[in-house]
Amino acid sequence: MIPAIRVENLTKNYGKVQALSGLDINILQGEAFCLLGPNGAGKSTAINLMLGLGKADSGNIQVFGQPPQSKAARQMLGYAAQDTDFPPFLKVREIIALVRCHFENPLSEAELLDGFGLAKLADRYTGGFSGGERRRLSLALAFAGRSKIVFLDEPTVGLDVKSRCNFWDYTNNFVKQGGTVVVTTHHIDEIETLSDRICIINNGKNRLSGTVREIRDSLGQKRVLLKCVNLPDLPGILDCENDNGDISINTSDADALVRALVNSGAVFSDLEIRSATLEEALNAQSLEDK
Repeated sequence: MIPAIRVENLTKNYGKVQALSGLDINILQGEAFCLLGPNGAGKSTAINLMLGLGKADSGNIQVFGQPPQSKAARQMLGYAAQDTDFPPFLKVREIIALVRCHFENPLSEAELLDGFGLAKLADRYTGGFSGGERRRLSLALAFAGRSKIVFLDEPTVGLDVKSRCNFWDYTNNFVKQGGTVVVTTHHIDEIETLSDRICIINNGKNRLSGTVREIRDSLGQKRVLLKCVNLPDLPGILDCENDNGDISINTSDADALVRALVNSGAVFSDLEIRSATLEEALNAQSLEDK
């Protein structure tokens, strides 16, 4: 199967600043793919090049086998930027019509209005919209062209809880029907729950990729939680937080640590062992590259 997007050995410089340095990514059809990394890692540059909004210095990008600047590729792509402004004296219905006319087989106006909670706003001018209302319209426009691949930059910023849940339900259904979603976000809880695969980039390179479980396991770390008034010296502690006896330990060998804890004779309760979180994986990768 041809990947939805194939990125091979991509480099991009802005003067003396190297934004991308041999980036390799494969994004599959029908998956939710999350691109993560610290600020300045190269995420925005990579997305702009995948969207055909610039040219790499070297390397190759293909969108279903087509160059991203081609008309065929552009007809397959949708994009919701983090910040979007609209002409204040156009109505929602008019803006949707304007975007739909650029695509050969767009979603209907009704599908977009109903799918993104915009039906009651259809005949309102956007000039007086709240941040959440503008965001819902921006997200609707990203899907308007019946796109095969939709890029979402911090998609739920400004949305209330109900709108956020409705949006992710819509996105999940899109993916189940064979669509591909590429997301950048700082909401780690969303990524852990909704993503099929993750790519962590830093300094313009792919540092770590895989499922949430694979990335957690790649750290080789566990989090041990317990209640203990007098914690003894234990092996393999990478860091330890003690909040009046509520203890959280990050360790490279949870089994050895628990054995030592039991053998020490210390009084403890509520022992729990967890895998490293995605946030810990992201932070560890960021520190590794400094």
